[in-house]
Amino acid sequence: MRSVALVFVLVAAAGAAWGGNAAAAGKLTEELPTIKCLGFRWLVGGDDNHNARVHVEYRKAGSRRWRRALDLFGVESEGMRKGSRPPAGQRLFAGSIFDLAGGTRYKVKLSLEDPDGGSAVRTVRTTTWTAPKRPVDGRKINVRPGGLKAALKSAKPGDTLVLGKGVYKGTFSLRSGEPGKPIVLVGSSDGPAVLDGGGAGNVIYASGVHDVMLEGLAFQNAKWALAFNGGARISVTRCVLRDCDHGFVAQRNSDKQRRIYIADNVFVGRSKWPRTKGIESRRGIQVSGTGHVICYNRISRFGDGIDTFSNYPCAAIDIYGNEISECTDDGIEMDYSEHNTRCFDNRLTNVFQGISIQPIHGGPVYVFRNAMYNVTAETFKMHNNPSGGIFYHNTSVKTGMPLVLWTHETVSNCITRNNLFVGTKGNYAYESTAPMRRCDFDYDGFGGTWKQFLKFNRVRYKTIAAARKNAPAYRNAVRVHPATLFASGIKPPGDTKTKFDVRVNDLRIKAGSAAIDAGVALDNINDGFKGKAPDLGAYELGAKLPHYGPRR
Repeated sequence: MRSVALVFVLVAAAGAAWGGNAAAAGKLTEELPTIKCLGFRWLVGGDDNHNARVHVEYRKAGSRRWRRALDLFGVESEGMRKGSRPPAGQRLFAGSIFDLAGGTRYKVKLSLEDPDGGSAVRTVRTTTWTAPKRPVDGRKINVRPGGLKAALKSAKPGDTLVLGKGVYKGTFSLRSGEPGKPIVLVGSSDGPAVLDGGGAGNVIYASGVHDVMLEGLAFQNAKWALAFNGGARISVTRCVLRDCDHGFVAQRNSDKQRRIYIADNVFVGRSKWPRTKGIESRRGIQVSGTGHVICYNRISRFGDGIDTFSNYPCAAIDIYGNEISECTDDGIEMDYSEHNTRCFDNRLTNVFQGISIQPIHGGPVYVFRNAMYNVTAETFKMHNNPSGGIFYHNTSVKTGMPLVLWTHETVSNCITRNNLFVGTKGNYAYESTAPMRRCDFDYDGFGGTWKQFLKFNRVRYKTIAAARKNAPAYRNAVRVHPATLFASGIKPPGDTKTKFDVRVNDLRIKAGSAAIDAGVALDNINDGFKGKAPDLGAYELGAKLPHYGPRR
């Protein structure tokens, strides 16, 4: 098994009370648990020589077996927004545990280790979140077209409004339920219940509303289908949102926006592929706040598929299992994230840009095991001085250069490992015009033809051998061959304007590929790999495709 130590360069101002090389354990904060993930932040003083580490282990309650997770990430203080930077003399370690079971108790052990002294151990007992469920003992009220506004006006916490078949025209305002007693709107079994905004601003306008569930309904014909700004404990499941500029938004009063669950829905916007209008403001889902889960949705025909937003806080948000296509700007934006936002196991097809982090504020922001086919421009958009992005085991296939980054703004404290970047031909395998500061890019695979291998920090490296010898990045890069890389036989697209069916996006690798056993071991990311080392890309050899889009 091959492994490599990930070097995180950490910056902090040393104050008199915290100075010296011995670490001093400070405040430990647990993020809101999600269904699959846990997140932590730990302030540490001292350690002027920056050689302290925080190791993470976890186990299910009742189990004796400890499992390793990634070490907490050393957050770059100057990469954080000013209002959330650590006090003088301290710096922040932060990180997540992934792929957990929902509604399950865990014990987590965080070990601060410093050769110069001050080591400490903190133990946390916590429980992962469970997907919201409808109340079973509240009133059930049957509603017909024409009667919804009156029913909503008289609804009480715990009530379930069962909407019968038909079209409900207008803009509807909701009332709040209570924790454990949401107000539920659900479609009946007699046929589709369609809420039609009639071309107005909103179908549902619910600013500041909390404890609401929407299930099995259709929303259409408005600028915003569902607006829950400042909302908390909102659940939207098995709905269809179509013919709208924005599907779901919750982007104001972020400190109140907690526990939004958006799962198994279909979003269809108004944008057209290929892109002809430049950047469009249309969004499938846009949220800020904390503790949200956005999973297993089918999203198409928007500017951006799923976005985080610039109001704070923007942390502990999970985006996974989504099938996203025909986005004229970004498939997924993690923009303005602060710490422990996670984008994993998504499939993107026909997108202008892949996944954006322009900017992120310190991180860590995790982007891993995503599969992207027919990306027009940048696989990872890293503009506007991002700090703290971690990219593991992603696969991107596109026309032109396998990987590009065209910006003159600094990228700092970002890491790549075990990715596959496949293109057709171009001047470089990877051309970056950005100043790269304290970044650690290595162990990725590149496929295609190019005149020179790498442009990095204004220096050109003609070949992989030259980069291995002299570059500050990609000392262990691997060349793969697109014609024989994928078991499905798929090749890089010849034309970015083509609209590919999402089902062609099968990027599992083929036996004999140079991507096999070419990666490095990463705790809690590629546990259980086969062979001498993990394979590159989103899928280990022989793996089944994950489920993308709505579950049955």
